[in-house]
Amino acid sequence: MKKYVILIVLGLFCLNCSYHLRGTGSSLPTHVKSVNIPMFKNMTTRFQLDLKLTQSVIDEMVARGKVDITSQRDAADAILIGEISSFTARPIAFSGEAAADRYNITVVAKIVLRDLIDNKVIFSNPYFVYQEEYEVPEGTDFESMQSEAIDKIAEKFARSVVITILEGF
Repeated sequence: MKKYVILIVLGLFCLNCSYHLRGTGSSLPTHVKSVNIPMFKNMTTRFQLDLKLTQSVIDEMVARGKVDITSQRDAADAILIGEISSFTARPIAFSGEAAADRYNITVVAKIVLRDLIDNKVIFSNPYFVYQEEYEVPEGTDFESMQSEAIDKIAEKFARSVVITILEGF
């Protein structure tokens, strides 16, 4: 009998704490139904990094289905602004020929989500850091694989940004 009482109390506690599974919640105000995501500013020297990160964030927001994405700022309830301040690719492992075959890639960006109706900041992180290791196939170098690496990193960066904004993780 004590076991059942404890289970019921734990169940009620979890309901009271607004427990939810990752991917099902939203920390956005209820009136935010549409978001405008202009092109991120690229303060780095990486070609098209702004384009790839912006498009990946848009794709991830659309995939989550929590809000509509609009290209018109006037039609949006909120705006997501990004500024990429740093992109580094540091070699961390080497092959037998002393060529780097694994890199630690770090992207640092300023991310701000502003409520355009209440004119308040919903989310702000001036130093959002995303790190990922990227393995370069044997016989190639990072520069020749750069575009593919950035595409993969952009996807994972976007997922991390959107989860952090929508779910508060």
